[in-house]
Amino acid sequence: MKFLFTQLLYFFQHKTARRNLATLWKFFAFLLLIICVYSVCFHLLMMYEDRYYSWITGFYWTMTVMSTLGFGDITFHSDFGLLFTMIVLISGVLFLLIILPFTFIQFFYAPWLEAQESARSPRKLPESIRDHVIITCVDPVTTRLIEYLNRQNIQYYILTDSSQEASALLDQGYKVVVGEPDRPETYRRVQVDRAALVVVTNDDLISTNISFTIRQVSQDVPIVTNANHEHSIDILEFSGNISVYEFMKMLGESLSRRAYGVGSGAAVIGRFDDLLISELPVRYTAIEGMTLAESGIRQSTGVTVIGIMDEGRFGAPNPRSVIEPHAILMLAGSTSQLKAFEEAYPVTYTQDPDKPQVLILGGGRVGQVAAQTLAEHGIKYRIVEKRAVRADGPHNEFTILGDAADINTLKAAGIESAKSVIVTTHSDDMNIYLTFYCRQLRADIQIISRSILERNVSKLHMAGADLVMSYSSLGAGVIFQLLRPNEVSLFTEGLIVMNKKAGTDLAGKSIMESGIREKTGFSIIAIRREDRLTVSPPPQTEINEQDELIVIGTAENEKLFTEL
Repeated sequence: MKFLFTQLLYFFQHKTARRNLATLWKFFAFLLLIICVYSVCFHLLMMYEDRYYSWITGFYWTMTVMSTLGFGDITFHSDFGLLFTMIVLISGVLFLLIILPFTFIQFFYAPWLEAQESARSPRKLPESIRDHVIITCVDPVTTRLIEYLNRQNIQYYILTDSSQEASALLDQGYKVVVGEPDRPETYRRVQVDRAALVVVTNDDLISTNISFTIRQVSQDVPIVTNANHEHSIDILEFSGNISVYEFMKMLGESLSRRAYGVGSGAAVIGRFDDLLISELPVRYTAIEGMTLAESGIRQSTGVTVIGIMDEGRFGAPNPRSVIEPHAILMLAGSTSQLKAFEEAYPVTYTQDPDKPQVLILGGGRVGQVAAQTLAEHGIKYRIVEKRAVRADGPHNEFTILGDAADINTLKAAGIESAKSVIVTTHSDDMNIYLTFYCRQLRADIQIISRSILERNVSKLHMAGADLVMSYSSLGAGVIFQLLRPNEVSLFTEGLIVMNKKAGTDLAGKSIMESGIREKTGFSIIAIRREDRLTVSPPPQTEINEQDELIVIGTAENEKLFTEL
């Protein structure tokens, strides 16, 4: 009943709705006037034929003829009467069967549906709300960000100027506010001055407009945005954004840095104060084929192996776990510990100076950035691009023009001798296809693939990818870390880092006795006790009730850890 009242209130208060109702009432008045005129004429013609009926009968005859029911119980006998009947019939078809339905739909039913949708979507947030996140665009990055926000119970609202879009988003379970993003009043209604963050991931032109609009209302609220083009960064920063990122550039750099030969070994993917989380492809290292016990990593360097990624699946390690050549070790330790690890277990990678070591499939923005990063590290590469416009770019001398799905093109690019392939096209369907194709050609090659949507990450691993980086997760992780700077954001799909108080159930137990790894699949990688962070604590470490545990595991097991 309250919802119906809200719809009626919106409907009758809206100027357009009131104007539509006035037009509809005028039409009904005109229709009633015609019916009355026809009823009078009916009586006059019946009197001409020396027949008499009541006024109610006159209205009855007019309505039956105009609506084409035509019961035939009352008919004229004269030619004048029959001619009048035909006029009433034709006008009834025109007004009742054609004009009336369209008029009713246009001036009442359609506005009523719009009022229903608008009543569902709030146009103002309560003044008591604060520390919420305002999102101005729905895309893969913000969709992934909302998952992080929900996990941490952080309030968010998507701002849209379309009631239809708002209704669709509400049906999907999102929180929505309706308002025009280029009007200052909109941001006053969503309490932007009390917001924790405004996320603006529209295109560069719209983002600039939105940023200037927000700054008319609040000079202090943090704004973060994504620059689609490098030349837009200065403009977006000038318009009032505190954080402007190029997610495409970051993705290209992250993909290329995971190729064999780039860097000295382990790549840092997360940070928590002095704690670093890194990943290391096992191939070309001395520990390839050993068990964890045989490798002696913790004893010799202090670094903790917190997990083993195999075909995209995260597994909790044990001393008997075999370090397969295609696996990726997840490592946790301090800067000095990781340095000691790299010195103790160097990557024995050698490259042929006459042949490309990395193939980049796709010469778009991500592919160009990946090529630039490889060039800076002295790695020979080839780009495969089928569009002549893209192939004629800054790296055109190292670009092969052709279809990456053609074996002859891949052979010309050097697929038979390359050690890594980076798949960077802007289509997840194509990335899955090329990943599977390259895996069939080379079982031993390292395949690093880009994913647009998080839901396609597992499919890319099934297709044969060794590493998958999601554009949506990378962007969402960077933005989320602005809200929670003391928490770790990993750019590796499927893994999460959490920090929780130990509580009474774990107090007095050692890490080994707690059974956290066995029961939940999560591993304790650090313990904060009285503002002191202990990185990679030994299994014999006793847990206190007030200790803050920093753990890593998969999103699927998060509920198990929370319950424990």
